[in-house]
Amino acid sequence: MTRITEQDVFDYIVVGAGTSGCVVASRLAEDPNVKVLLLEAGGPDNYDVIEYPAVPNLFLSWQDPRIAHDFPMQQHAFGESRWPQVPWPAMRRGRVRGGSHSINGMVYIRGNRRDFDLWASLGNPGWSFDEVLPYFKKSEDFQLGADTYHGGDGPMPVRLIRKPTEVARAFCETGPTLGFAGPDWDFNGPQQEGGTGTFQFTRTANGRRASTAYAFIESQPAKPNLVEHLTAHAARLVFEGNRAVGVDCLIDDSRVSARPNVGQSFRAREEIIVCAGAIESPKLLMLSGLGRPERLRQLGIPCQYPLPGVGQNLIDHLLVVMFFESHPGLMGCEVTAESCLFTYTSRRSRALAPDLQYHVSGKIDAITPPVFPKENFIVCPTLVQPESIGFLDLMSNDPRHDPYIQPHYLQTEQDIRVLYEGIELAREFANASPLKEFNRGELKPGKDADLVKAIKEQHITVWHPVGTCKMGRDGMSVVDPELRVYGVDGLRVADASIMPTIPAGNVNAACAMVAEKVADLIRFGRG
Repeated sequence: MTRITEQDVFDYIVVGAGTSGCVVASRLAEDPNVKVLLLEAGGPDNYDVIEYPAVPNLFLSWQDPRIAHDFPMQQHAFGESRWPQVPWPAMRRGRVRGGSHSINGMVYIRGNRRDFDLWASLGNPGWSFDEVLPYFKKSEDFQLGADTYHGGDGPMPVRLIRKPTEVARAFCETGPTLGFAGPDWDFNGPQQEGGTGTFQFTRTANGRRASTAYAFIESQPAKPNLVEHLTAHAARLVFEGNRAVGVDCLIDDSRVSARPNVGQSFRAREEIIVCAGAIESPKLLMLSGLGRPERLRQLGIPCQYPLPGVGQNLIDHLLVVMFFESHPGLMGCEVTAESCLFTYTSRRSRALAPDLQYHVSGKIDAITPPVFPKENFIVCPTLVQPESIGFLDLMSNDPRHDPYIQPHYLQTEQDIRVLYEGIELAREFANASPLKEFNRGELKPGKDADLVKAIKEQHITVWHPVGTCKMGRDGMSVVDPELRVYGVDGLRVADASIMPTIPAGNVNAACAMVAEKVADLIRFGRG
């Protein structure tokens, strides 16, 4: 690494230009008297498949290694207690400015009121729903304007679906026939659960993706005190005593020169805020000597401070894709998920957040198996409050190596039961009016399928990992309620990794909220 020099000194360094990092960097730079450095390994986000994410473009972006990176995962074989090295579906993350917000389905769901009240009850004052709602609203430019539950003048557009398919509307209209509210339920309104409606999306009026990179940086007046470095892979943090003072990076200029992996260091006067996500944030902390001392010693990494919770508490959402044959002439989807419902399965306490969500879409040619009829629609029961918890760990002390990811999906009977009941309720919807008018038969799993077997073999991740640097007060917590890393000074983590439990619903909105809140904590000492 090159020596940290005075010209490389910033007041704040933000590591990771994903959903949270772009918000943090932009908000901190609103103070013209501070200099902010935003580090991103993945490069710029100026690809047509990102900016205008019609469904075919979205699937193309997932297959482009310049845009997305697949982290291999491992999984237990069912019924076995040993750890076989069985490849499992990869944890796909965005690797450009905007992070996973540059490749996701743009769904804007905050989570359930009870999720955040639970965070507060676990020893995290300031994180109840009523206390975090202002930070959700601060980001939002909601299409229908500001009210008690929506923001109207924030930088991030939140829009209603433009052209729902006939199937999406039919699902919403079927809800009331089965005892749910609807058909235009607002999942970001007074109550999340109990009604059918269409999703809201982070996109502009003309359909452009509104990632936080676009909303908080690109579309805003330039801030000369905000410096972006988009080829900097953070390799480890630099400490002086117990204070984080800098970031060692591998600078990969291979896209523009013949000098890949050149070392460079940057220094922070005030704080470093790690916003690299639930996979890369714990990886960076462990590479920097924050983790389990015995494991760090095995890898030849000096222990800066013992934090056994780093990389633990990995939580993720799962779904099962159900296909139903339909009649010819259905519209194609403009988004991957159109309609939604949050509800409870039979064993779930109503004092908690709902454990079952639905993602419903008209036909999506890109994911239709070749053996299936081209005309079909999709209903996806989704496990949003899993009991099964995984972990990740370093494979080596080389920052270029992916971590070992063990998600431990479906390790409890209750997690399987949620998806089982979810499939049964999906069938009730598909066979009730008006949705049944589109249903010509279940293609997958199939009406005669062994549902438990199908769930174990067909479940997929929704790519919502959280929790690996969890916030709290117990011995496995990594950050305190102000997101300061325990045992060291000048270092915070602010992204999905700090969530002690997973919110019900798509987690991107909560990542932006976390970033808004930490920026206020840093700038004003309040949050």
